[in-house]
Amino acid sequence: MTAVIDRPTATVDVAAVALPRVLTSVAVTSTVAVSLAPSLLPRSAVVQAILTGLLAALGWGLANAWHHRPRRRRTGDPAPSRDSARLLVLLAGAVTAAAAMLLADHWQDSLRVAMGVPTVGGGHWAQVVVGGAAIALILAAGTRAVAAGVRRLGAARSAAVVAALAIATQFWAGPALWQARAQSYHAANTTVDTSLRQPVSSSISGSPDSLTSWASLGAQGRKFVAAGAASGAVRTYAGIDSAPDQDGRVRLAVRELERAGGLAKSTIVVAVPTGSGWIDGNAAQGLEQRFGHDVALVGVQYSSAPSWVTFLFDRDAAEQSARALFTAVSDRISLLPAAERPLLYVYGQSLGAVGASSIFLDEGLGERACGALYAGPPAGSARTAGAVVLANSSDPVVRWSPRLLLHPPALDRTRTDAPRPAWLPIVSFVQTSVDLLSALDAPAGHGHRYGTDQGTALPDGGCATGAAHA
Repeated sequence: MTAVIDRPTATVDVAAVALPRVLTSVAVTSTVAVSLAPSLLPRSAVVQAILTGLLAALGWGLANAWHHRPRRRRTGDPAPSRDSARLLVLLAGAVTAAAAMLLADHWQDSLRVAMGVPTVGGGHWAQVVVGGAAIALILAAGTRAVAAGVRRLGAARSAAVVAALAIATQFWAGPALWQARAQSYHAANTTVDTSLRQPVSSSISGSPDSLTSWASLGAQGRKFVAAGAASGAVRTYAGIDSAPDQDGRVRLAVRELERAGGLAKSTIVVAVPTGSGWIDGNAAQGLEQRFGHDVALVGVQYSSAPSWVTFLFDRDAAEQSARALFTAVSDRISLLPAAERPLLYVYGQSLGAVGASSIFLDEGLGERACGALYAGPPAGSARTAGAVVLANSSDPVVRWSPRLLLHPPALDRTRTDAPRPAWLPIVSFVQTSVDLLSALDAPAGHGHRYGTDQGTALPDGGCATGAAHA
């Protein structure tokens, strides 16, 4: 006869395991709602899914950290089950997230209608839900794995691993990555776009008569001069490879301006490029329209890196180059007879606006130039007194600043081109930071894209001929 041994049966409360805690539901719902708050620009499903997944994982992580904080253990009977409260909060969170998505759909469509781009449908939001959930789950699983590894290693060994990684990043991985990126920027700058035709007009840099070779102008410089080949105006440019240093490039640009006939024009515009050397073609076209093609545009490249890289790590290069070029052009004009001196203007967009505004640090704009126009100047980085400012209300560049975390942006000089989201502490900073990624994807007149009014909006000369050089 077989003996039957009774074994204690372990019971598992499936609901308690499956249902998230109240704080977790609240935290995840809140961060998902933040991710769906109104943006400045239309957002793709991929970008929205990444943002929603990241913030949902952040909410989960914060709640999990709170639950596992060190605390005194309680003795006595365990607390009664809270399954009903957890379920209620979970359902409320799901309803809240769904409502936030419906509002986000309405807001995104209103932006798209204002900017003349196609509206989104249900497929867009299905991608957001699936993609966001996948990202959040992957990040949560990764966090759990890291936490398990830390527990296994212990506090001391985990701290040693973190220190070793930090040192490796500081002295090896970081410099190696920076060098690789710098090489890629230089390679992109030197790559010749075969669809561009080398100018043949002697009034354009890069032509056979030019002092600056076609190859040395850089990718953005070649686009700038090639687009002006049929305009009749003078377009001169010195690329970062046109001379070995800033002083050499500035001297070369002034000589090139004189060679191309720029000093014989009634107006000269010092155009300060963005970080990569880009001068907006819309601006150049607008300037030539504004002055009836009786104008010379001159620019000097100071970096081959994207504007945001230069803005963060080498902003002085933009300012020094702009001041040096303006001073050199101004000095050369002052040598002409007073009646023959062209009017002198300044133009800059984005980081170029920062560089352009630095020209007038010591003297007022009216004392040195007849006018200036800054398009999309970064928030708080350009001195705009006396200048014409073009700033779209949907442009995240003119809004973004650490101050946006706790203070509303200064929008007194922006023009409304699309619905404006209300400012919310922290939330607006997050949304604006994400909008920076697509700032250049909008059509002209929206986001960080500007039209020919960058040139046509310049005011009539506020100085007599040569007044700034007398």
